Amino acid sequence: MHIDSLAGSIREMRPFLPAKDFAVSKNFYAALGFAIHDLGADLAEVRFGEKAFLLQNFYVEEWANNFMMHLLVTDVDGWWKHLSALDLPSRFAVAAPKAPKLEPWGLRVCYLIDPSGILWHIAETAG
Repeated sequence: MHIDSLAGSIREMRPFLPAKDFAVSKNFYAALGFAIHDLGADLAEVRFGEKAFLLQNFYVEEWANNFMMHLLVTDVDGWWKHLSALDLPSRFAVAAPKAPKLEPWGLRVCYLIDPSGILWHIAETAG
């Protein structure tokens, strides 16, 4: 069997994100608008519409601080307005989200860091 024939068998590809404080991370993502579905004491599916990732009650600082998520959207300005209105720094002791800017690689990106140190790139194609 050739590996290309298996491409159609993939239903989803979901990364496992670390959580320094599992409860705080679940609350953070719920505040962003994600639906949280507990899959056990130490694992949750974090879903927004048809897209999801897995949040685990596991944390290694060096790993979390180098972990990045890329969320490609059609309305980065809408996401920016949504994130700005949530007052995340005072609610979750995180850095303030960064406003969208055009990056040299051709995407407009706003940046968000979650309570575990994960850097989110929320981006849209410029133009």
